[in-house]
Amino acid sequence: MEPLLNGRRLSPVQRRIAHYLSEHLDEAIFLSSVELAERAGVSQPSVTRFAVVLGFAGYPELRQALRPMVMGGAVEAPRDSLLRGAFDNEIRNLTLLRERLASLPLKEAGEALAATEPLVVLGLRVSSGLATTFAYYARRIHPDVRLLTHGGSELADGLHAARRAGAEWVVAVLLPRYPVEAVQALEYAGKLGLRTAVITDKPGFPAEIVLDAPVGDRLVFDSHAAPLALAMALVEAMADAAPLRTQARLEEYERMTDETGTFVQGDPD
Repeated sequence: MEPLLNGRRLSPVQRRIAHYLSEHLDEAIFLSSVELAERAGVSQPSVTRFAVVLGFAGYPELRQALRPMVMGGAVEAPRDSLLRGAFDNEIRNLTLLRERLASLPLKEAGEALAATEPLVVLGLRVSSGLATTFAYYARRIHPDVRLLTHGGSELADGLHAARRAGAEWVVAVLLPRYPVEAVQALEYAGKLGLRTAVITDKPGFPAEIVLDAPVGDRLVFDSHAAPLALAMALVEAMADAAPLRTQARLEEYERMTDETGTFVQGDPD
């Protein structure tokens, strides 16, 4: 299945079909589209759309193309093989990111985000997790980080309030699938006079600073190992841009956590 799937972005439903085919190819080549849909737990039209996405006129044509894989002696791929393939893909993503680090504007972004106060961090839907992680660590070294993870009028209010408070930059996490509301929020931020830095998976996103890292797409839902590593590298660049402030804030944080007993001392029993 690898040659057919390589480079194609599949929906979660289509990934379920691909996973079933990968694991049961020897029997799937004899199933109808209705039978395959039942086995994979999807609708019959989803099977047809899956075949079309792969470049075939319909499922019968896809099935015909798959038969030589089995007739030629291909073996069934177990679940462990699928997971190993997904992890291998993440390793490739991280390797690609490492090779491109020198070409990414990390230093420029770190200096800009360290200097703006407050710093706005935006992430909606699936991107909210990475945005929250980035904001959590950024708060350790930056005096005023404002996290926006809810849409609607609350999002517009947050951008407007931050701009009135003196914000000059917003850093947004925008990973697939891209929420229309997040794109509109960045357009509104531009109208307010805010400049934008974006952590995403595509290099051509319209923003002043684009930091891109590929996402893993071999499982039912995307995995974000490379974007997470890139976000942590951006925090590091912010720390390097203001070393004295970073040291003072980290020391203050350690004193506070010691006084309040925030963390377990030693290994938890």
